[in-house]
Order: sequence, then C-alpha cells, then structure tokens
Amino acid sequence: MAETIRALLSSHDAGRPALGAPGRPWLSYGDLRSLCDRTRNALAEYGVGRGDRVAIVLPNGPEMAASFIAVACAAVTAPLNPAYRKDEFLFYLSDLGAKAIILPQGYAGPAMEAATEAGLTILRLSFNEADPAGSFSLSSEGGSVSLASATPNDPKPTDIALILHTSGTTSRPKIVPLLQSNVAASANHIRESLRLTSEDRCLNMMPLFHIHGLVAAVSSSLSAGASVWCTPGFDALRFFGWLDSAAASWYTAVPTMHQTILARAGRNAEIIARNPLRFIRSSSASLPAQVMQELSGTFGAPVIEAYGMTEAAHQMASNPLPPREQKPGSVGVAAGPQVRVAHEVENRLVEGIGEVVISGPNVTPGYEANPDANAKSFFQADGHRWFRTGDQGVLDGEGYLSLTGRLKEIINRGGEKVSPLEVDGVLMDHPAIQQVVTFGMPHAKLGEEVAAAVVLREGHEASEAAIRTFAAERLADFKVPRRVILLEEIPKGATGKLQRIGLAEKLGLSGN
Repeated sequence: MAETIRALLSSHDAGRPALGAPGRPWLSYGDLRSLCDRTRNALAEYGVGRGDRVAIVLPNGPEMAASFIAVACAAVTAPLNPAYRKDEFLFYLSDLGAKAIILPQGYAGPAMEAATEAGLTILRLSFNEADPAGSFSLSSEGGSVSLASATPNDPKPTDIALILHTSGTTSRPKIVPLLQSNVAASANHIRESLRLTSEDRCLNMMPLFHIHGLVAAVSSSLSAGASVWCTPGFDALRFFGWLDSAAASWYTAVPTMHQTILARAGRNAEIIARNPLRFIRSSSASLPAQVMQELSGTFGAPVIEAYGMTEAAHQMASNPLPPREQKPGSVGVAAGPQVRVAHEVENRLVEGIGEVVISGPNVTPGYEANPDANAKSFFQADGHRWFRTGDQGVLDGEGYLSLTGRLKEIINRGGEKVSPLEVDGVLMDHPAIQQVVTFGMPHAKLGEEVAAAVVLREGHEASEAAIRTFAAERLADFKVPRRVILLEEIPKGATGKLQRIGLAEKLGLSGN
C-alpha cells in the first residue's frame, strides 16, 4: 500500500489520462510524474527542499491540482483560499511558517502584498492553455536565482505533506499537519470504499484549497490510476455542460451544491440520460435524507454520503456501494479508520450516544504547537489513540453512524438540548422547503432559542406561521423554531458549507 503521495502515482501506465479540464488536452500519468520531477528540481534550485513549507495561492483548476501533487512530492504544501484579504494572508503565512509561495504569473493581489511583506520566496506559476491540463513551470520573482539551492530529496512517509488550518469559527484556527502517510492512507481508503478503478473519472468542482477536493477527488483518483476533470470551481449554470463534456463516472460535492444542481436538473434531463453516473458522493456536511433520495432518483445512481474532516485527511466513514444498503440520514460505516463513540467528558469509550472518535493511519499526529488542544482532542483507550471529532453521534447494530450534530452546535434551550440536524430533517419534509439550517439564537432568559433559516422551492409559498405549525405537529414544543427566517439564499462558508455558528449574528438576531 502506497505510503507517500509520489507512491500513489508510481505504478500506473504512463499513457493513461490523469488530469483534464474544459477545452484542454489530457495530462498523462507519465507527464504528471515528469512534472513532479521537474518541480522538485526547480524548488531545490530556489532553495526549497524536503520539509520546507510552500503556500499555494492559485485559482481552482488543473494547475492547482497538479501543483498540490508536484509540490507534495518535494516539500510541504499549504494551499490557501485565494479570496483571503491581506491581513488573513499575513496571519496564515506567518502561522504556518511558509518559506515560499506559489502565485499565478501576473498576479498582484493581497497574497503578493502579504508575501512581499513577510519576506517569502515568491515563485510564479505559468502555463499555456494549449498544453495538457495541469502542465506548468515555476520561476522566481524577477527571474533571479540568487537563493541558496537545496538538495532535492523525496519526502518519507513520516514527513509532513500538507498543512491546513481548522476553520476557527469559535476560536483561533489550529494548524493541522498531515503526514505523507496520512494523505496516502486516506486516498487509499476512499479508493477502496468507492471501488475506484482506472476506468473511473471524477468531475471535480470542489475548492482545491480544501481537504475534500484535494483528497476525495484528486488523491483518491490518482491512487486508482483514474482521471480527474478539474473545473474552475462550482457553477450551477455550467454544471450540466461540464457533465456532458467530461464523460465522468462520478462527482463529489457538499450538500448545498447537490441541492443547487437538483434545482436545475429538470431542464437538463437529456444530458443526465446520456451521461450515466456510477455513483454520486456527498461529504463535508450532513446531507438531508430527502435530498439523498431525490438526487438518487434524478440521476438513477446511488448517492454515497461520507463523513470527513481535516484532522482525518478527510474520510472517516462512508455509506457503502450497492448491494450493501445506503441509509439516508446516516454517514455510513467505518471506511478506513476505526470509528467508535466516547464519553463526552471522560476519556473512555461508551455504547449509545456520545462523541464520535476515530483511530487510524489517516489521522493527524496532532495539532502543531498546541499542547492544550492535543490534550483535549486525543486520548488512549483499549490499546488505541483516539481523536475526538467534536461531533455527537450513535452507531446502530450494523455499524452505521448517525450524527446528531456538532457538540458546539447543539442548542441548549434552558437546559433542554436540541439537535439542529433533527429539526432540519423534519422541516425538509415540508413540500415548499428546498433548504434549511437550524441554529441557536440568543435568548435573555433561556440562553438560546431555536431558529431556522429557510429557502423555499421555486414556485412554492409558505409563511413563517405555516412552517412553525408544520414543525409543531411533528416536534416536541421546545424543539419548534421560535423564529423562521425566509431567505433567497442562506449564507455559506468558503467551501459551500452552511454554517450554523454565527448565523444568528449574521442575520441580526439578538437576544430578547
């Protein structure tokens, strides 16, 4: 089993397609391996070698995918969201200890300003649209090579491959170092759970500064000798045209993307019919059972909901492919690491509901320079080192995991605990509701009260009172949202996920 990112690529036929993109020729596995060698030598020439950290700030597309792979075969990759402002870049570049940064040729935005101020080695990435997708070359800013060169060495399984930050919704973001062996293990786990072969092709729309796109789409495909067709990002208006062009066998996305695709599926039935998918994958947030069923019926393909997070190099559990059952509302069975439930305070495993914990070769060795977070997040029990995910859940008799919510997102209404996911599931049964996110809003006496933001289906109507009545017929009184806010669009994070924490403040809901 491959234990480095380079080893994922090593055994596949040189002529097979690896990376593609709209309107571009394919980059073969042989070309990708050569690109990795050239990049390793170029980085060494510019003083960057094994163990050095390289920030990558590039738009979504095949060059971003290829640079992640190529840099990880020589140094440590640190992809950053191109939409950050200068102060954010300054924080992240300093926090992760970057030595160099890769920027597009001609780019002069806030990442460039921050890198210059921080004194980083600035490397420019250039490519020709006529060349195979993902082909690129690197040059130092100004064209000079005055830096002390490094020795080009291939990283070992125990070297860090990828540095990412946690989202930092409620606290300072934590640094998550993922080893070569962590990323390779997760890629292999996803390949196995999806039964990927060299004949498969992934249509990738996920941001490639995020673990979902980097590992679930790109790395797992390369592990199988399969191909990845990289779009410039998610665009509902272009999705069905891409589906027609890519000849993909699957795609992976977050639930909000699936819901947007469903809203346009009716007028694209012919494209769906002539491009049958082997399966559709969903991850990074809970997929409402109703959406899973509608998506499967619309595309005539199983919808595989998976459960992932950065600290696990993405995948922890996954619904299995047929003939095994997919359980709507469940994130499936353990798919790589061991998955158990622990007491939410005490360091011991329990039966029933509790905090989801994992142990396996894909799990980060620990947060960087953060002993307090590590002490809270890791513990030893039953001969294994367990990582606390921060999610509450329960395993059924067949080993399927159902999540009841993030522990930090559970609404505490005067001592009565409300699972936002449970309320979401009930409201999604309302025929007029297309999308919902339940969240806690401040309350002067109770501490928190239940609220829900709702997007209605096109052509449907429903009032706040009618939705509350619908909920009251199906939920205990304390779980019924006291406020239902009707929106055209619910605010999302950078990766397309709905964010419960902080939503009350964003919507101007204060305590009363």
